[in-house]
Amino acid sequence: MATSRPALITVTALTALAPVSWGTTYAVTTEFLPPDRPLFTGLMRALPAGLLLLALARVLPRGAWWWKSVVLGALNIGAFFPLLFLSAYRLPGGMAAVVGSVGPLFVVGLSALLLGQRPSARTLLTGFAAAFGVSLVVLQAAGALDVLGVLAAFASTASMSTGTVLTKRWGRPEGVGPLALTGWQLTAGGLLIAPLAVLVEGPPPALDGRAAGGYLYLAVANTAIAYWLWFRGIGRLTATQVTFLGPLSPLTAAVIGWAALGQALTPVQLAGMALAFGATVAGQIGPRRKPSLPLIPPPRSARPRPSRAVRAPSP
Repeated sequence: MATSRPALITVTALTALAPVSWGTTYAVTTEFLPPDRPLFTGLMRALPAGLLLLALARVLPRGAWWWKSVVLGALNIGAFFPLLFLSAYRLPGGMAAVVGSVGPLFVVGLSALLLGQRPSARTLLTGFAAAFGVSLVVLQAAGALDVLGVLAAFASTASMSTGTVLTKRWGRPEGVGPLALTGWQLTAGGLLIAPLAVLVEGPPPALDGRAAGGYLYLAVANTAIAYWLWFRGIGRLTATQVTFLGPLSPLTAAVIGWAALGQALTPVQLAGMALAFGATVAGQIGPRRKPSLPLIPPPRSARPRPSRAVRAPSP
């Protein structure tokens, strides 16, 4: 059954709330959370949120979905979070966000490989426009690029892009909703991060009320609800449409930095925001379908005449 345009707009708007929420992560991390604990922060985002959704859904994976949940949880959460934080700590300015903005191009290529969706020239052009617009907003010339940071940024983008396409390819088990699927992935990803966080960063830090509130926000709104909306959108939109909503995350971070943290926006940044937002909107417009021609009955003279039965001569 084809989705009506109002329903499609509603699904797109709700899915867009996920990257908008993720755009608040930087401000919450710098203003509320203890410094230099990226793995612990990733763990606190993923595992409590996953356990909460599992408690609400009360559905566990069955059969092949045990290993599929681990694979998706590793790609979308377990590998993505640590690599994302590593790149953010090692790269100057918003370089990590610039690398992340090429996610739509990753998804376009993977969709052609795994989903058989042939990319159009308009889709590729829109992807490059989104990445360029984001670069105008967040890229700063100061500072030397760190090779490990750049590799981590590309790896995090590739990990999330692959997870998005595989989520679309595998779908969901019969009778299982996006709430349970999200809970499986967040729990698997959090369990993968936990031993790494202990080995690298040691025991958890002491938390005050501010930090506890920040982690609560990250776990519930920024992760549980946001990822539920994201995976719900993947089930109803194309993988390319979903990933073109990604640039809303750095744009939201830039707006929050201007409105709440006193960071000025230059005319070039404003132009980049307009370009990236325009590319995001263009990425939601699917290819035009040729209207099907009505069936025209053949002319009366060309219609086959019914055959008449031949009567045998009377004896």
